[in-house]
Formats: sequence, C-alpha cells, structure tokens
Amino acid sequence: MNDVILPLPRLLVEPIVRAALVEDLGRAGDITTDAIVPAEARLDAVIAARQEGIVAGTDAAALAFALIDPAVTVRIERGDGARLRPHDVVIRLSGPARAILTAERVALNLLCRLSGVASATASLVEAARPHGKARIVCTRKTTPGLRALEKHAVRAGGGSNHRFGLDDAVLIKDNHVAVAGGIVPAIERARANAGHLVKIEVEVDTLAQLEEALSVGADAVLLDNMNPDQLRRAVALIDGRALSEASGRINRDTVGPIAAAGVDLISCGWITHSAPIIDLGLDAA
Repeated sequence: MNDVILPLPRLLVEPIVRAALVEDLGRAGDITTDAIVPAEARLDAVIAARQEGIVAGTDAAALAFALIDPAVTVRIERGDGARLRPHDVVIRLSGPARAILTAERVALNLLCRLSGVASATASLVEAARPHGKARIVCTRKTTPGLRALEKHAVRAGGGSNHRFGLDDAVLIKDNHVAVAGGIVPAIERARANAGHLVKIEVEVDTLAQLEEALSVGADAVLLDNMNPDQLRRAVALIDGRALSEASGRINRDTVGPIAAAGVDLISCGWITHSAPIIDLGLDAA
C-alpha cells in the first residue's frame, strides 16, 4: 500500500516476539512436534495468503522462526505494504522441520493480526481519498504489548500514527477539562508544564468549545462525534489556525463524508482494536 515501509528495529520487535514464543512453549516446549518429528527432518514451506489484503508483520513473523532456530532460512517474497491476492506467497521457509512447526503459530498470529490492521487501514484510506486531504490516523486503542507493531501496520496500510503513548504529546480530553474547570485553564496549565516541542491538542464537542480552544492557541483540535455539517463549520472557524482532527464512529461508510468536510486528520480506533485478521496459512512446499 505504501511504497517504502521502514522496518521496525529488531531491538524493539524481538522482546514482543520472544514473549509470544515463551507463552506458547510454556514449561516443556512443543511436546507434539518433538515427539513426532525426527530431529534431523527438514521442511520446505510457504506462508501464503488465503484472501485479499495488505500484508504487515513479515519481519516479526520471520523473527519467530529465527529465534527458535537460526538455521531456518526465511525469504520474504512480499514485504509489508504489499497488496495480496489469494495464493500469493508471502514468506518461503526452509530448514529444520521442528523449528518451523514450533514457530508456526506465533508467526501466523502476528502476521494475520498485523495484516488485518494494515488492510482495515487501507480500506479507510481508499474510501477517504476521493473526498479530501484527510489522513487516516490510529489511536492508543491497541492490543496491550503490540502497540509498536500495530502502529507499524497502520503505516503499511497507508495510514499515519497519532501519539504513541501518554508521553509524546498532550491530548486534553473531556475529563481533563472537567477536572481543570474548563478548556482555557486546561490548555494554560498544559502549556506551562509541557516542553517547547510538545504539541497540545484538545478535544471539543461543540463550536463554542472550539472557539475557546482557538482563543488560547491550541495546536490541534479533536472534533469529537461531530456530523459532516458541524465539521464543515468547524473547519471554517479554524481557518488554518490549528490542525483539525475528526473522531468518533469512523467506518467505511462514514469516512467519505467526514473527509469531504475538509478536516486534516481522521482518527479511528477500529483499525487497531477491531480489525478482522487476514487469513494466511503455512503449508509444505
């Protein structure tokens, strides 16, 4: 989907994959494979698509096999961001059969899950593209432990990343506003405590709240659960003074009219928390 998808550093990916393998191997390892498959047996296999989609997670899948046995040869045929059709080969494997069979499920779990995220993202990107400039961005509604991988998958699907955590940007939500006593004091306190490179975004539900946020120079405004007409009015009011982000009930049916309202960003939790997997399977070659 994207022309160039930079891989995540192995230092970041390996602990995630290693933890998944430890969870699967448990206390005694793969007792089924070890009992049935001779230690000297070798296997040539492929991981192939069983449906259309966008692939993501190939590096994580490859690492699962390498961590079980570095003797497994892994060749990625279609890298992250590639569009898949049924029967397309994504990865070719060759090496010790025990290692390939032991790592299979973890590799496929990651690959299917992340390809699902990439494919869901691509579906929104493609639905929004004819209607405006809006970029599709993800949220913090990610699977615990998989955030870095899922946000990478969003990029593979043509989307962009919102903040990675609570520490890289200020996002003032409705409960922050309630505790602070209003939008203006919330923004003023955030600005007094944030570093000069930290952006400040505030969630607003009404045009009156939007005017308050703009009056004290919010860098971005999250226009929460506004309909397309309200969004158009909000974009006109902002008039380029801040980034505009639409959020709430975003899906394939609603994203076009929302993009047509002229917002800069459309954030969607569905692409990470509810994306269906893309079916890929491992078979002997």
